[in-house]
Amino acid sequence: MDLPRHHTIREGDLRICNPFSPAKLATLGQAIKLRAGDTLLDLAGGRGELLCTWAREHGIGGTGVDISTVATAMARERAVELGVADRVRFVHGDAGGFVADTPVDVAACIGATWIGDGVPGTISLLERSLRPGGMVLVGEPFWRQEPPSQAAIEACHAQDRDGWRDLPGLVTQFHELGWDLVEMVLADQDSWDRYAAAHWLTIRRWLDANPEDELAPAFREELSTDPVAYTRYRREYLGWGVFALLKR
Repeated sequence: MDLPRHHTIREGDLRICNPFSPAKLATLGQAIKLRAGDTLLDLAGGRGELLCTWAREHGIGGTGVDISTVATAMARERAVELGVADRVRFVHGDAGGFVADTPVDVAACIGATWIGDGVPGTISLLERSLRPGGMVLVGEPFWRQEPPSQAAIEACHAQDRDGWRDLPGLVTQFHELGWDLVEMVLADQDSWDRYAAAHWLTIRRWLDANPEDELAPAFREELSTDPVAYTRYRREYLGWGVFALLKR
């Protein structure tokens, strides 16, 4: 059980595998008023930056779960680097089936709601690990503007217009599911740039070093097309944010 190799190659040495800067991640931790001793479950938590930095800055503990062996190893190394390995653990496994043994104060899925087949299923999964009165964090894309064409929709990694909601529609969905939106931190174009453009440099360096690899043709195509798709469509039309929810 692991992510395909091309995902790991593309992400390179990124610590946060979403269009979120370290500053925005810190802002989110402050905004939701974490307290020392709180516990957090991070499903599909990737390389552990959220859990490790919040453990250091706020004195929390918890568990991260991810299907990628590379990400799990990097998360464990980061915990040691930041001096929080005694308070956090990282599990290699399918986050879509993971429920905490002991209810947690915060349950998060940041940018990976496919583990629950969408927002409703992911929130339901997170709630299974949450103590009464605890907080859910969901990271999810949304339309910043109405996409003008099918080309724009596909450049934003959706099959059709309904692949994402606009921001009011997403907030309405949370409310319809019985949750109050109590905080949010949104990506901006700069944090999108830092995430998207980092992939291009990583891919180019990898291609230079591995021109005969079986993945080289697909990566060559991606490097030829993705910067155009991003600058023409995704940067303008697709938003992304992390939303803090409390059960009504």
